[in-house]
Amino acid sequence: MHLLSVNLGLPRSSEHTDAAVTGIDKHPVDGPVGVAAPGPQGIGGSALAGDTVGNLRHHGGDDQAVYAFAREDLDRWQEELGRPLSNGVFGENLTTAGVDVNGALIGERWRVGPDVLLEVTSGRLPCRSFAGWLGEHAWMKRFTAAAAPGAYLRVLEPGEIRAGDPVEIAHRPDHEITVSFAFRAVTLEPELLPRLLAAGDSLHPEAHRKALRRTAPA
Repeated sequence: MHLLSVNLGLPRSSEHTDAAVTGIDKHPVDGPVGVAAPGPQGIGGSALAGDTVGNLRHHGGDDQAVYAFAREDLDRWQEELGRPLSNGVFGENLTTAGVDVNGALIGERWRVGPDVLLEVTSGRLPCRSFAGWLGEHAWMKRFTAAAAPGAYLRVLEPGEIRAGDPVEIAHRPDHEITVSFAFRAVTLEPELLPRLLAAGDSLHPEAHRKALRRTAPA
């Protein structure tokens, strides 16, 4: 398990978001990239030095500090869409190889390189900016139906990462709530929401609130 690439995005104008700019246009970079917790949602942006988060209301912050997507899943979309998909094209910071990103447990911790420790919090929800960027028909619906959204992670220990760094599972929590399961619960299968509470404080706060509302007495 390792990083195929570390991808950063410069700000560019967007016609598909309320924010003036977007950082979804990410490309692999050479050399080490600094990683540090960016701050609370709506204040900080990406955890990666030199990366851009355009819409701080819905992206970035401590609980969505790093976005990882598996090359294997990019390859499946590449075949389905009939077009080449380069590393970073889904706006992911980390393109991985050999990592079961969607099967990762909420609260699972990844050691990336010698220094950085990340914790899985949620899957990525598709947005208008993502759909507009790819330009595929009914993209949000198709991406949601696949339930393979890639993983958002928070930074527990900062440091530097680079392409080729190993990814090691440093901790797996004692529950069965995967990224894919949590994504299904907050999108198409809300009846699953109460089960997300098994992931405890590791769960993304918004998903936690949805789960609590689902379990509240009528």
